[in-house]
Amino acid sequence: MVSSHGCFVWYELTTTDAEAAKAFYADVVGWGLRDASMPAAAYTLFTAGEVAVAGLTGLPAEARQMGAQPRWMGYVGVDDVDAATDRLRHLGGIVYVPPTDVPDVSRFSVVADPQAALLALVKGLNSGQEQSTALSAPGHVGWHELSAVDWEKAFAFYGELFGWQKVDADSGGIGTYLIFSAGGHTIGGMSTKPPTAPMPFWLYYFNVGDLDAAAARVKAGGGKILEGPLDARGGNRIVRCTDPQGAMFALRAGRPEAIGYFGRAAADDPAATRLFVPKKAGPGG
Repeated sequence: MVSSHGCFVWYELTTTDAEAAKAFYADVVGWGLRDASMPAAAYTLFTAGEVAVAGLTGLPAEARQMGAQPRWMGYVGVDDVDAATDRLRHLGGIVYVPPTDVPDVSRFSVVADPQAALLALVKGLNSGQEQSTALSAPGHVGWHELSAVDWEKAFAFYGELFGWQKVDADSGGIGTYLIFSAGGHTIGGMSTKPPTAPMPFWLYYFNVGDLDAAAARVKAGGGKILEGPLDARGGNRIVRCTDPQGAMFALRAGRPEAIGYFGRAAADDPAATRLFVPKKAGPGG
C-alpha cells in the first residue's frame, strides 16, 4: 500500500446552511450526495461517480459566536497523527483540535501553519483514489494553492513537516510562485499573499468539464465570481469563487496532462492574477 503521508486526502466544507450548500455544489461541480451522519452530528459526503471526494458539516453555533466563517479545509495524510502534530507544534504551528479519534473512520487533528493557514492532519482515511488519478479526475481537487505571509518560510515549514519538494518557481512583477510536489506528484503552488488579503489561506481547485458553464452556475446559484475565468498554462482555465455562504473555492478545466502548469492570463492585471505562475516556454506551454 502506497503511503499517503504528506498528500492531501480529504476536503471538508463547514458551512452555516448545509442544505443550501448541498444544492449549490451538486449543481456547480456535479457532485452526488451521500448521507454519512452519526448520532451526534449530521454529515454529508460529496461524491464524484461512486467515489467520496469531500465532506460537508454544519458550523457549530459556538464557533460562529467566536467569529468562525464558512470555509473549505484540506486534510493531509500522515503516518502518525500524534507525532506529526507534535512536530508541527515544534516547528511553530498552532494546534486547534488535538489528536482525536473518530470511531471506525480516522484519527485527526486540526492545526494551522506558523502563518495561521488552517488545515487538518489525518491517518487511516482513504479518499478512494490514487493521488495522480484524482488530480485530473472530474469532480476531484486538481490543485492546492497557499497564499502565505511569506512563501519561503511557509515552504520551509511544509518541507520539514511533510517532505514536500520544490518543482519549479517563477518570479515576476507580482512576486514568486513556487510549484511543489508531494509523494512524487506535482499537486500545488504557493506565493506571498498581497497586502489586501487579510489572512493566509489554502485554496482548492475542483475539476470541471466546462468552466464557463460552471461559472455561470456559480452566479445563478447565488455564489460570487472573485477572479476569472482566466486562461492558465497548458490550456487550463481557472476561476476563483465564493459560495452563497461565503466559503472560497476555485474551479479549473483543461488538459489533465498539463495539471500543475497554471499560468497568468493578464500581466497588466495583477489584482486578478496574483496567485498564478507566469507562462513561459516549457512543458505544457
